[in-house]
Amino acid sequence: MIALNGPQDCVKDTVLRYQKRRDALVGGLNRIGWQVAKPLATMFVWARIPLPYRHMGSLEFSKLLLKEAKVAVSPGIGFGEGGEEYVRFGLVENEHRTRQAVRGIRKALKFDGDEK
Repeated sequence: MIALNGPQDCVKDTVLRYQKRRDALVGGLNRIGWQVAKPLATMFVWARIPLPYRHMGSLEFSKLLLKEAKVAVSPGIGFGEGGEEYVRFGLVENEHRTRQAVRGIRKALKFDGDEK
């Protein structure tokens, strides 16, 4: 009850922190050509695998990101069959590390201008 009835300033701070992380990730991915929708009220970003890589499936694509971009994501298949074309990013890193991750992804993925 104390958490619900006590001061809520820390909640606002936490919400702002995650919004900044989300915006850094989603904005960065969109700038490099990986179109990702901005989620609301969550500490995760679900991203559909870019079309040129979709045939790999979420597990192999996650391994590619880990090996080539040094970025860990959760393969969508781990959350059920409907997640196979998606990966899930956790917004656990600060904005600086998130921008580094986006740079690594940009270098690892070679977009050809088609649907992402």
